[in-house]
Amino acid sequence: MNDSQNVINDSINHRQPARLPLDFGGSNTTGIHCSVVAELRDHYGLEKRPVIVHEPSQMLGLIEDDLADAMGVDTVHSLPARNSFGVVTDGNWKEWRTPWGQDVLVAAQMALQPTENGDILTYPEGDTSVPPSAKLNHDGYFFDALNRQGEFDEDDPNPDDNTEEFTLISDEDLALMVRHAAEAKKHNRTVISALPGTSFGDVSNVPAMFMKHPKGIRDVAEWYVSVAVRQEFIHEVFSKQADVAIANLQRIHAAVGDDAYSVVAVCGTDFGTQISTFCSKDAFIELYQPYYQKVNGWIHDNTSWKTFKHSCGAIEPFIEPLIESGFDILNPVQCSATGMDPHLLKEKYGERVVFWGGGIDTQQTLPFGTPDQVRAEALERCRIFSPGGGFVFNSIHNVQALTPIPNLVALLDAYKEFISAGK
Repeated sequence: MNDSQNVINDSINHRQPARLPLDFGGSNTTGIHCSVVAELRDHYGLEKRPVIVHEPSQMLGLIEDDLADAMGVDTVHSLPARNSFGVVTDGNWKEWRTPWGQDVLVAAQMALQPTENGDILTYPEGDTSVPPSAKLNHDGYFFDALNRQGEFDEDDPNPDDNTEEFTLISDEDLALMVRHAAEAKKHNRTVISALPGTSFGDVSNVPAMFMKHPKGIRDVAEWYVSVAVRQEFIHEVFSKQADVAIANLQRIHAAVGDDAYSVVAVCGTDFGTQISTFCSKDAFIELYQPYYQKVNGWIHDNTSWKTFKHSCGAIEPFIEPLIESGFDILNPVQCSATGMDPHLLKEKYGERVVFWGGGIDTQQTLPFGTPDQVRAEALERCRIFSPGGGFVFNSIHNVQALTPIPNLVALLDAYKEFISAGK
């Protein structure tokens, strides 16, 4: 292992690393908006070229090696076989100008169709013969899913309709995962991959922006209703999904090899609002925990990979059951939410779960604070979370468009200040 890999490996195994590790761009929830990536490249005096948008629904920009070196990043993302719109990510890119005037590179097969008012429509698998699945508003910076909810039996919904996307991975997609894993290893950083089909009830996936004609319950509000009143239906969906996920894990692990990844993002389902949880702790344990335990159990029994769980919000009541569900890593650690005090989190859970994130508030401090306020908050979070390992520095969720570059630079400088002090 090199230095970047060593510090991540020590930290995710709760050993004090030689220095605090840093992630930006290693996953779809620890990234940077493509417009900000371009501004960062300018700040560091790097070659001017279009930023690759590797995750188009959130318009996240790829952190290439020159920028990763300048920032001090220790991670690299092994790209999925398909992006959030079901378009193949095979390394073929085309140039596209965004509504805010930035030239970027997107997957070659993406269909991006402007409307009369300047909004941009995109289509599942790039197929314009079917209805669009998402829209980027002319004054926006990311895509929103379009509601394509059809008719369904409200009293007896068919779980097969909500599991049609959970199938055995194709040979083509598996070959791409193998290729992307091999390419990611060449960067000599810790490799993170998102696993297909393991995110139970993630409302970013419920609308199925990647499917041409999704059936079943695809409206987010109706899905939340189902979690509350159609629990037998949810169990049937999750049970079939888990079985397919295990079969795919077996194929993926055999194909890419155990040393392909260090960390795998299992699930991005959000369980918290700013002030509370979306459901009760009992509902979480009843509906979600058995399926998380099945997937995480297979991973821990058969691989050396650490499992990564993303959930925003006030989820402190769920951290214990998330640990019991087999998750090794918690992201983004939204310290501004109710009950998510960093001192409490570190003291109560710091020896049993890795906090990946929590470095700066991306709702208030980073976009609206001063550089001095950014520095102070980042240094405080480093001092709280870093002792004994179990911490990877990152912002709280993705860095959004319009984030002031002086503030982001202040964040990175604060991180470098902390590690230079040998803390």
